[in-house]
Amino acid sequence: MTYSITQKQMQNKILKLITEGLTHREIRDELGISLGTISRVRNGGDIREKKEKDMRILVVGDLHAPFIRKGYREFCEEQYKKYKCNTVVFTGDIVDNHSTSFHQHDPDGFSAGDELDLAIKQISKWVRSFPKAMVCIGNHDRLPARQAFDSGVSTRWVRDYAEVLGCPGWEFAEGFDIDGVRYEHGEGQQPHIKMLNNRQSYVCGHVHSKLSITFSVSEHDRLWAMQMGWGGDQSAYSMAYAKNFKKGIVSCGVVLDSGQTPIVIPMNF
Repeated sequence: MTYSITQKQMQNKILKLITEGLTHREIRDELGISLGTISRVRNGGDIREKKEKDMRILVVGDLHAPFIRKGYREFCEEQYKKYKCNTVVFTGDIVDNHSTSFHQHDPDGFSAGDELDLAIKQISKWVRSFPKAMVCIGNHDRLPARQAFDSGVSTRWVRDYAEVLGCPGWEFAEGFDIDGVRYEHGEGQQPHIKMLNNRQSYVCGHVHSKLSITFSVSEHDRLWAMQMGWGGDQSAYSMAYAKNFKKGIVSCGVVLDSGQTPIVIPMNF
């Protein structure tokens, strides 16, 4: 978006109109900018120039490799094409790390090395499908680093996720902000609580058994929270700790219209 005034001046205009009591839609209509931009400025962020392409985001649930649900990758590929997506965000827990987890280990399960080898092999197929992606770091992903830390090992000895898993085009981070929407794994609080506390739209995984979109509308904003299901295999031995939990919902999601339109898509059995 090209402005006839500086971005700082536009930011000040937005803040002035907010303090005068105008709604976000009224400000949008007056200044000709997106609701996402207004929300970012209201939450203390900066105006960012319009991207060269409209971000059409595929949201992929927790994979828990090497225990990924059969057919889940193909399902995600179909939705990517159907909704003409151009960006991919994984909600985290790319790997399960059962062999090094704090849950009771299956003595007949894979060794740590074998489990990692199988996880890398599965993830390599996802890399071929989606060479570029953003990955929220999940609690299962952190397990090796946590155990290294607890053992007194310096972080300088710990390799980064992309190097270990063989996905150089994937960016790993605690979270991402895209078009005013926050993408995180989701520990601590469910996304609708984060949305209400921080007045920002959220996408989270972590809770396998829930798939939902919750809206919150005020005079100043229209926010939403997406709770993504997952893409793992409920029958895997690594999920024994959750055998009495509610069944996980295999699903993915998309976020369209500059962060204004969230959609959740359950996978058929």
